[in-house]
Amino acid sequence: MNTKPSPVGSSDFMKSEEAREIPPMRSYLWLTMFTCFCPVWPINIVALVFSVLAQKSYTQEDYDGSRRLGRKALHLGIVSFVIGVVIITVYTIIHCTTHAM
Repeated sequence: MNTKPSPVGSSDFMKSEEAREIPPMRSYLWLTMFTCFCPVWPINIVALVFSVLAQKSYTQEDYDGSRRLGRKALHLGIVSFVIGVVIITVYTIIHCTTHAM
């Protein structure tokens, strides 16, 4: 028999390396900072807080918490952006139609 034994624990080492793969950080800070220019400030501020908390959880190696908080920041950022665009559009339409005469 010319079979070479594998090093002890090599498969366990590979499994633990796969389990320790660090996911990318997704706090969406750029989006939440951009939405602060929309006129929906309570939602913007909450989204910004979730984004900062996602970064803090990521630095503390709580990757599941970071992903959850980042997802909340993304959703609130999108809602804030859409509502802000609607408010700006309605205000512009009202302003242009009442002052045109």
